[in-house]
Amino acid sequence: MSISSESELNGMQKVSDAVAYTLKKMRDFASVGMSTKELDEYGANILKGFGANSAPFMTYKFPGWTCISTDQEFCHGIPSTKRILKEGDLINIDVSAELGGFWSDNGASFVIGEDRFGHQKLVDASKAILQKAISNIKGGVRISEIGHLIETEAKRRGFKVIKNLTGHGVGRSLHEEPSEIANFRDRYNLERFKKNSVVAVETFISTNSNYAITLNDGWTMVGDKGGYMAQHEHTIVVTDGMPIILTDKNEIWN
Repeated sequence: MSISSESELNGMQKVSDAVAYTLKKMRDFASVGMSTKELDEYGANILKGFGANSAPFMTYKFPGWTCISTDQEFCHGIPSTKRILKEGDLINIDVSAELGGFWSDNGASFVIGEDRFGHQKLVDASKAILQKAISNIKGGVRISEIGHLIETEAKRRGFKVIKNLTGHGVGRSLHEEPSEIANFRDRYNLERFKKNSVVAVETFISTNSNYAITLNDGWTMVGDKGGYMAQHEHTIVVTDGMPIILTDKNEIWN
């Protein structure tokens, strides 16, 4: 969407605060021995307290309130009583919601407890790359140039990017134009970021794979060549200068 009034900005800020606070609290709550279903229900209650509705459930009838992916699951992981978090697990939580007709999206990857398997380097790279990408977004900048920046930074750190998972426009629905904000230079994408537009910018930084494939459950995605992936995501408003980070309350850069 394009922000055209103070009331629209306020509406986007309210739903963004809801998803950002929920993500932060879920990260703080996640611990060894907990099931991903318990973690999901915890997040669902926080969203409910804001009066917000789960976006993946509303839009796609996703079998959970949030997406929780662990270890070699890249994204869209289904919360389960059978998946118990273990020391050193790599986990990704993606929280998106609707509130008052406005929609917002954010996500983060992190390590549970002690970093036994060396995932923190991947997590830190994803966070740093998202921060650099967002700091270079303003009205008139080519979307493909930000993709080039993300891939270049990933390669510099010894990682790859997932090419079939992208950021996207958001606001009046979960996915809007621009439909693809890729993590690589897509030479066919001639679109530019537009001032006042609302977009969800995401990193998809991986150790081995360049593409994600869907498992038989119809939701969970993993790498075509295995390995691990870290994702971080903010919903922002594009300006003539530094973007407004609507989901900054998730504190994913702290």
